[in-house]
Amino acid sequence: MESITESIAKFITNTSSQTIPLNVINYTKTLTFDAIGTLVAATHPKVTSGKLITEFVESQGGVNEASLIGKKIKVGIVNAVLVNSTLGYACDMEPHHPEAILHPIAVVFPTSLSICEAYNLKGYDLLIATALGCEIIYRVSMSMDPKKLYELGFHPSAICGTFGAVASAAYLLNVNTKQTIKALGLAALQTSGLMAWEDDPKEDARPFQMGIAARNGVTATLLAKNNFGGPDRIFDGGHNVFKAFSRSYSTDPMIDKLGISWDGVMKLAIKPYSCVSFLHPALDALDKLLLENNLKSTDLDKIILSFPSSGSHCIDNNPLKSHCAQYILPVFAVQGKLEFLDLFEDRRINNPEISRLSNFTTVIPDHDKLEKLFPKFYACEVTLLLKNGKRFSKSSKIARGYPESPLADNEIISKFNNLVTSVLNKKESDKLYEISRNIADAPDVNDLVNFLSNMNSDI
Repeated sequence: MESITESIAKFITNTSSQTIPLNVINYTKTLTFDAIGTLVAATHPKVTSGKLITEFVESQGGVNEASLIGKKIKVGIVNAVLVNSTLGYACDMEPHHPEAILHPIAVVFPTSLSICEAYNLKGYDLLIATALGCEIIYRVSMSMDPKKLYELGFHPSAICGTFGAVASAAYLLNVNTKQTIKALGLAALQTSGLMAWEDDPKEDARPFQMGIAARNGVTATLLAKNNFGGPDRIFDGGHNVFKAFSRSYSTDPMIDKLGISWDGVMKLAIKPYSCVSFLHPALDALDKLLLENNLKSTDLDKIILSFPSSGSHCIDNNPLKSHCAQYILPVFAVQGKLEFLDLFEDRRINNPEISRLSNFTTVIPDHDKLEKLFPKFYACEVTLLLKNGKRFSKSSKIARGYPESPLADNEIISKFNNLVTSVLNKKESDKLYEISRNIADAPDVNDLVNFLSNMNSDI
């Protein structure tokens, strides 16, 4: 009987433009378009993680293989993906997978872009590699049980992202099945990612998780391509990766409908808000409550958020503004919107109304109805207590941007423009729009990479 490790490796090496469904490619076009906008915004000088990781890699020197986004410099592929994938998660606006609690695009799109640049590969190859990486990350996360990973203090995107980076890299580097098996094993030896980044209010350690997943996955693949030895039963053996990172795992999701179902891609959501995805249903509910009842922030006395107990620790007074319900909900209530720069400028300092509401926003962990739905749904209930004594409540579990409630094309374009114009002028933004929209038909990724590495950014 074929091992799970071998089945996954064969799936990676046998994937091609003929085997990948067209609807998967078409949706990946949308996902990568969205990802490019978030990468550009991440080069804003107030996003310190990008600036600092770039300075570190630049100081290391090395061969000139792949470009750093926002910087006129090339470095080795391993260091390039470390930087670019860190940028991929910096603004917390990249596509995410709600059920698997993942940010796969942040890992595999920058990885695929750097390898395509270094090896002069086509835009269509970029899309295939991105989709393939997302699918593998999803299957590993569902097998490990992302809810249990969170309980143990592991970050699913980082732990599982390493294997997605292998999938993208192995496809693009034309690594054979035997080498891919070794690459998956070598990736597992390096995989890491702790939820301890929640204690870094600068929000530098958070996106660094995606960078290390990309770096380690590409390192593993390059070593395996050079016939470096590694474990060959990483999903099957006695010391397999599931036993190491999970206390409630099942290998069934690894191979169930493999190559037929592409839920790792097709169930990715596009974010309308720049914050942790756990808070997106709550923001939708808050927005509706304010509009339906013609309320202003000054009408509110308190905001109460009921949220599944397994995820409430992540959003209840988190030091990170992106993950703090007591910050995100008041900012939206007062401003009527949420921008990515709100994560890097504390609005409580200069806005007394945001500061007031922050002090009167509460998260209540739910151990029953909502908890049973988590993590398939980030179901919540938002309650507004008004100064006049009235009370309004609304429940939400499907956020805007989910495949079940997708953003319209004009909303995706508007999001893209809002992000890139924080760094680029109108003429530059229009040029990037055209390049990004047509990447699938490009003979190489040079136009995109040259643009991204020569932006008028202060990074």
